[in-house]
Amino acid sequence: MKIGYARCSSLSQNLDAQIEALKGYGCDTIRSEKVSGTSLKGRSELKTILDFIHEGDELVVTRIDRLGRSVLDVSNLVEELTTKGVRLVATEQPVFQDDACGKMMLSLLSVFAEFESNIRKERQMEGIELAKTRGVYRGRQKSIDRDRFKQLHDEGMRKCDISRTMGISRQSVYQLEKELTAPLSAS
Repeated sequence: MKIGYARCSSLSQNLDAQIEALKGYGCDTIRSEKVSGTSLKGRSELKTILDFIHEGDELVVTRIDRLGRSVLDVSNLVEELTTKGVRLVATEQPVFQDDACGKMMLSLLSVFAEFESNIRKERQMEGIELAKTRGVYRGRQKSIDRDRFKQLHDEGMRKCDISRTMGISRQSVYQLEKELTAPLSAS
């Protein structure tokens, strides 16, 4: 059985081209998700595939970076697939697990995927730093009502009750309490 997996990183991106390529390859089943490839966490569709795929099946992706953007993650996935007797196919890249050249190509493609991800992160951080120096970037707006927190805290409400009342995590309560009781820094 040919099982296709399509992934893109954000909700605004489109999976149609990947899905069409997987259909064109003859995939019997196609699972897709819109989630970052930098980690295996939160990739429920891929987990479903890995749970049910078995010997003799093929896992088909359009490119190796759809599988992951971490050399370690891709290597671990390939090892898991190999152990199960599953063949990995990338429709746009020459990936074969059968010979030394194919294994090298697979390793190189996963290295390039991780490299590309790291470069993108570096550029993003450089852009943020530049925006900060210009005074344009101030980060994400704080979403917790600090005045309401202070009021509940000053009333002596327990941390777990503040958490429940405000719909925030206990960790946020501890962090806010720390900010509230921290001495003011000299400007």
